[in-house]
Amino acid sequence: MTAPYLCPNCKTNRTRFNLIEQTPKSVKLDPQTGDVIQEFSQEALDPFHLAYKGPHYKVQCGVCGLIEDELTFVKLAELNQK
Repeated sequence: MTAPYLCPNCKTNRTRFNLIEQTPKSVKLDPQTGDVIQEFSQEALDPFHLAYKGPHYKVQCGVCGLIEDELTFVKLAELNQK
């Protein structure tokens, strides 16, 4: 988060963004009711449960509302430096 951003949708916003922190919660659900049966810590997942490997946060354009990975905003800013 130390690089300039440029929105890939509206292509004008370089200053107004919302940073959305992603904190995964690993759970096992009841297949009939959808109730949480068990919660797992990231260190102690059961053998059939993959750990979350997505980005730590996403970025939302404060002008048009587009939500994407941070890298999308950074790369467009790099390509369109003034």
